[in-house]
Amino acid sequence: MTKPFHVLHVVPALFGANEGITGGAERYVFELARHMAEEVPTTLVSFGEKPRRETVGRLAIRVIGDPWYVRGQRTNPIALSLFSELLGANIVHCHQQHVLASSLVALACRFSRCAVFVSELGGGGWDLSAYMSTDRWYHGHLHISEYSRKIYGHEEKPWARVILGGVDTGKFSPDESVARQPKVLFVGRLLPHKGIDDLIKALPPELPLEIIGQPYDERYMADLRKVARGKQVSFIHDCDDEALVRAYRSALCVVLPSVYKNMYGGETKVPELLGQTLLEGMACATPAICTDVASMPEVVEDRVTGFVVPPNDATALSQKLNWLLKHPAEARAMGEAARRRVLEKFTWPMVVRRCLEIYSR
Repeated sequence: MTKPFHVLHVVPALFGANEGITGGAERYVFELARHMAEEVPTTLVSFGEKPRRETVGRLAIRVIGDPWYVRGQRTNPIALSLFSELLGANIVHCHQQHVLASSLVALACRFSRCAVFVSELGGGGWDLSAYMSTDRWYHGHLHISEYSRKIYGHEEKPWARVILGGVDTGKFSPDESVARQPKVLFVGRLLPHKGIDDLIKALPPELPLEIIGQPYDERYMADLRKVARGKQVSFIHDCDDEALVRAYRSALCVVLPSVYKNMYGGETKVPELLGQTLLEGMACATPAICTDVASMPEVVEDRVTGFVVPPNDATALSQKLNWLLKHPAEARAMGEAARRRVLEKFTWPMVVRRCLEIYSR
């Protein structure tokens, strides 16, 4: 490294149960910044109802209070005080390209000759990028999967690189003292594109299903409860990391059955850009099942660390659940292979090194 870095990460919403958001994208930014702070001075800037400053390990966190929400969009905050936070940083890494804060930060960095990068995490709101391409306002695009680079049209662009994602493999780890249970696990936001309705339909009668996540769609939540009638399905809306790790460690498998076309006919090209909960479960030596959708086949190695099944296919998913239940030795081997895959490819120190190498160019 030829020059000292002070890295500033900017994200619309902070990860955490207290005022923050507990989604995969927010956890991604927090963990990346936290681990980067072990290598170089790093600050994480976000927005909230009340201003605050805190330190987590070596990471400095600054929450800008009472922002203006662009067109009332809670995922699209902006505040003038954001720009004073840019002072002192020589690398700025924005998370979510298509929000107004990222575009304005990119412009400010261009004028100040501060290097600015961006990672797309699947969110967005009203932004200047709706009227013009802002791709080249950034010095580089750091994608979290090959699928992300492809879907945003950056496959052949030299300024677009893949940094992948990571897991805290110390926290999310296997524990031989925890017995595996015949239980299927889903972790994530309860939204139609997650395909949870297909998972409930696929559930064999003898298998319980634990669904951990916050409901963000009242209609979908009500429909999930209807589909779950007569089955062993439990919904857990509040779960800290300690309880989450216990759930991963004891599950037969973790399933992420996301779809391009949901049960209401709605469609999306980006149901997943990585698959964070798959990685967390795999780090706990739990086999993973995902659909052949978006980035997820980059995470799950079919028939090695789990299974990849067609989307919107409850029958195919049910067959794999039954297979894991009836083949405990093979399921255990898949879980061990899943843990190895995470350690070889998806750790936060690896992601940090990839970022720092790109920042240095």
